[in-house]
Formats: sequence, structure tokens, C-alpha cells
Amino acid sequence: MQFFSWKGVSTAHTVLLCYIALLFCQQGYPKEQITVSHGLALHGELKYPANFKHFDYVNPSALKGGEVKLMGHGSFDTLNYYTLKGISPMDTPGFFQYSINELNETLLMGTAETNRLGDEPQSAYGLLAETIEYPDDFSWIIFNLNPKAHFHDNSPVAAADVVFSYNTLIKHGHPRYQAAYQDIQSASVVSPRKVKFTLGGTNRKSLALRVGELPVFSKKYWQGKDFKQATLTPPLNSGPYQITDVKAGHYLIFERVANYWGKDLPVNRGRYNFDKIKVEFYRDLTVAFEAFKAGRYDLYFESIAKNWKQGYDFQAVHSGSIIKATVPHQRPAGLQAFFFNTRRPFFQDVRVRQAISMVFDFEWINKQYFYSAYKRTNSYFANTDLASQPLPSIAEKQLLSQYSGLDKKVLTTPFTLSKTQGTGHNRKQQRQALKLLKQAGWQLQQGKLITPNNHQPLQFEALARNRGLLKVWQAFQKNLRRIGIQMSIRLVDSAEFKRRLDQFDFDITSLAFTQSLAPNQSLRNLFQSKFAETKGALNFSGIKNSIVDDLVEKVVTAQTRPELRLYTQALDRVLLWQHYIIPNWYTDHYRVAYWNKFNKPTTQPPYYFGLENWWIKTDR
Repeated sequence: MQFFSWKGVSTAHTVLLCYIALLFCQQGYPKEQITVSHGLALHGELKYPANFKHFDYVNPSALKGGEVKLMGHGSFDTLNYYTLKGISPMDTPGFFQYSINELNETLLMGTAETNRLGDEPQSAYGLLAETIEYPDDFSWIIFNLNPKAHFHDNSPVAAADVVFSYNTLIKHGHPRYQAAYQDIQSASVVSPRKVKFTLGGTNRKSLALRVGELPVFSKKYWQGKDFKQATLTPPLNSGPYQITDVKAGHYLIFERVANYWGKDLPVNRGRYNFDKIKVEFYRDLTVAFEAFKAGRYDLYFESIAKNWKQGYDFQAVHSGSIIKATVPHQRPAGLQAFFFNTRRPFFQDVRVRQAISMVFDFEWINKQYFYSAYKRTNSYFANTDLASQPLPSIAEKQLLSQYSGLDKKVLTTPFTLSKTQGTGHNRKQQRQALKLLKQAGWQLQQGKLITPNNHQPLQFEALARNRGLLKVWQAFQKNLRRIGIQMSIRLVDSAEFKRRLDQFDFDITSLAFTQSLAPNQSLRNLFQSKFAETKGALNFSGIKNSIVDDLVEKVVTAQTRPELRLYTQALDRVLLWQHYIIPNWYTDHYRVAYWNKFNKPTTQPPYYFGLENWWIKTDR
């Protein structure tokens, strides 16, 4: 249908019509509102104003200087954290707690595990980027780079470096970056210090924060080098420390950069106070602890409850030379659990997974080995308000009722983990497990659980990396044997463990993940179907569940805190009822011992440890 024809219209009339149309557009469609800010909060407002001087949990007058020695656990063979190949120091257990690492600086700081805000969940402030610009709908975001930002060779950090970094990670980086940035439509240079990302998807504000976590590499440095390869040559960086010496698997030395461009930024003031940091790596925690007692290094995060209870009865502790401290925190507990690999045929039936979970006697293990120091993990988001409640709220029930494939008991029955008296006798749980296994088609014959069809026994392997967990695996193994299940245990080194995880080559294994107070795009990598067969992805259980897929998207796209809480609690409930994992345990405090050589701020950040805020005493 033709509404209008320009035929016979004079030039004057044409000009008049265009002018009227312009007025109509200006009045009917207001100009896009652009916000220019020093940071971004996912929900609510930023805590710190544009003119803030420093964070509340630091001492801006902290003295710089001195040397600190730290302990690394395991081994490493690369300084390239960003690809599948090799194990970097940041891949080793607990290394992130030091807040000092080999990684590149990011556009914003606050939401990445490697440089987290201590007192705000899901807020970020300028680091490489001095300010950001964005419209109300977050269809794009611009990062205005700080004109002072430069790499350690004094070359400036430019918009071209940012675009190069994004393209490199998408093409050659670890799959986690493809998962996090899948909704970015483009990245472009606007001017030498201005870079624009065009955003897609349904929660572009959350995506904007993820873009802020982008590590920025030097384009010039990486030209002619293979980004995919492992390397022990410290790459060019722009952060407060640089690696000055390294020996694969043994040690690495960080030294504070004297002319670090960002030392006076509000986000850095009072932080990164040590001049030199040496990290020595130990494969055995018993050997590592003895080295700590002998003064080989300065601080020890205690991970073994028995040692915390019995291992500190020595002179240095009694005299006050070593401080033994329990430091409360409000961090999400993280997720530590035994993960089933549902790609294995014998784990594809949820009844089998539930039955095996039933005979894990946490109460006995906690009492016998851990001096009752731990709480049982009962959620994928334990120690937060995002964890599912015993029964769904009205809103959650309405949400979950929309899914036709959902088992109705999820809506009417509280999810509970098997609980024993801690005596070591769990016959009740064994009977319940055998009943479930019988329903799933398994029969107990001559002490072995077999399938009537082909008489194949139910047997599988536990892949272990941590020698300290062997006694837990062995206690579990004993209980499984009582119901006819044969579980072998294979202890491997860190390199072999990572290789097999990347290939999903395991039956069941122990893993631990940090969690966030505002879960984001990383949940896709953990739980969505499309990552179940992506080598190197984090969907270790091989979850392929359309309800989980949809709920993850709802979590990622939540616009408010109440929405986030609703969707996360629903996701948690569905995941728990599928028994993809056997939840382990957690604490709501750090157990730490350190030689009495430090001063620290009076305020402890609630959401992370904050070692980089400490400084060396001068009155020792």
C-alpha cells in the first residue's frame, strides 16, 4: 500500500516537510540519555562516589617496602593463564587468595576474582578505564582509557590493545571467555584512548561488567608470538607487580613496579605495599607446613581441620612469633563437591546418583577427621541469600510450574541431604540406597551390584589430586563397598588432573569453585547444555537439561536483586534435585597463621581476605 508520493511536490514543499519531520522526531523521540560514570553497579547504586580517595578497608598511609614469602600448592608450567595449555600459578589451589598474580590488568576492577572489591557485590570502578559511557538500555558501552596507563615498557595502553585483547581471547583463549562474551556483537576503536563495545543479549548491564573484566594485552608485544602456547617468559603487563624470576614448578618472584602508573588511583591507594614477593611451590602440604614452621615463608592458609586443632602446639606460636587467627567473612561459601560425570552411562540415571550420594557419611567424616569444624554444603550458593529455601515461595512455585518436564516433588518436598548420627553405622542410608538402585535396574548378587541383563558390575574410578582428601575418599569407598559398588581411587599430579578434566576423562572427582554474590555469565559455562561437550569448559558434570538452561539465562538477565534471588533459588533447587554432585562442606571463616611481621588495616573486608592491603612492620 502506498501512503505518500513525492510526485508533483515542489522543492519548497519538500524542504518544509523535512523540517516538520525533523521537529516531530525531536519532540516525539527524545535524544538517547548517556551516562558518564567512574564505575558501575549491577543492582542499586555504587557505594563510593566519583571523588572517593580510597576504599574503607585499606590504610592509605600504609608503608611500602619489605619482602614477603608465600606458599604455592602444586605446580605450574606456564605463565599464560588465558589458554587451555598448561597450568599457570593462578590455576593452583588457593593462589587467588593472595590477590597478587601474573595476570594482566583489566578495564575495571571489582568483579573479577583476581581483583575483587572487598565490600560490594557486583560493582566495579575504573582501572585502565578512567570513565565509562553507556545509554540507559546498555546497547553499547564506551571505555575511556586513563591517559596515564602504560605497560611496563612505558608504551601506552591504547584502544587498539583492548580490541586486540578481546579478539585474541575469543579466537585463541580459554573457552570461558567465549562463554562470558558470547553476547558481545562488536568491539571497535573510536579514538586512540576510546573503545566501544556493542552489546547484545537480554542483560546487557551484566555483560557490561563482564567486559570490564577484560584483561588487556599489548598488541605490539604479542605480534609474531603464538598466544595459544604455554610460556615461562613473563609477558608484558601493566600492573603493580612484574615477575622478575621464575623456575617452573618451583618458585616465582614478583617485584613492585617503581613507576607503576596506577599507584595513586583511588582503587589502588593503600594496596600492593610489599616491594618483593617470592612464592615457593610445594606438592605436599605436610612438607609445606613444616617449611612454614621453620620460617621458609610468612603466611599459611590452613585447609586441614585436624592440623588447625593439633598442629600449632610449638614455640613460635606460644611466644607470639606466629599469630594463629580465625578471620570471619561473608563470602559465598563456594561449591566444593564430588562431581558425577553424567557422560558415563552408569551415572545417567538420577536414582543411581542419588543412591551413591546417600552413603556419603559426612557427619562421621566431619567428626572423625575434621573435629566437627565444617558445615555441610546444602546449596550451589551456600552462605548467601541466593540459596534455595526448604520449600519454594509462591513466586518460585509459579516460575517452576511453567516447566512441563519438572518432577512435581521439586515443588512440594524439601530437598534434604542424607544425614547420619556420625557413628559410622549408616545402615538406614544403605537400605534406602539399595532400594533406589533396584528401581534403577541394579541388583545385589554375591556382594556386587550388577545389571541383570549383562551382569556388568557397578564400578567406577574416583580421580583425586589432593592427597589430603584420600582418607575421605577411602571412607566413602568403604561405604560404597557395603552396598556392592566398587570404587577405585586414582591419585594424579596437577598436570594430569587438569588434562583429564579438560577432556572430561573421569568418572567422579572432587572440585571446588568460588561463587559470587551476584552470579553472572560464568554460570553458562558451568551448567548449560551447549558447554557439556566443549573441551576445557567447566560443565564437568555434563549437564544437559533444558530447564537448567532456561533458569541460567534468567539468572544472567535478572534486572533487580529480588529477581536475581528468585531465579537463583529456583536454579539451585532444580540442580540439587538432579544430584549432579555430592555436596561436601564449607566454613564461614579463614583459618590463617602468619609470622608476626605484618601490620594490617583496622577494617577487614567482608568479601575477600585482602593480603595486598597489609604492610611490613618497621618496629620489629
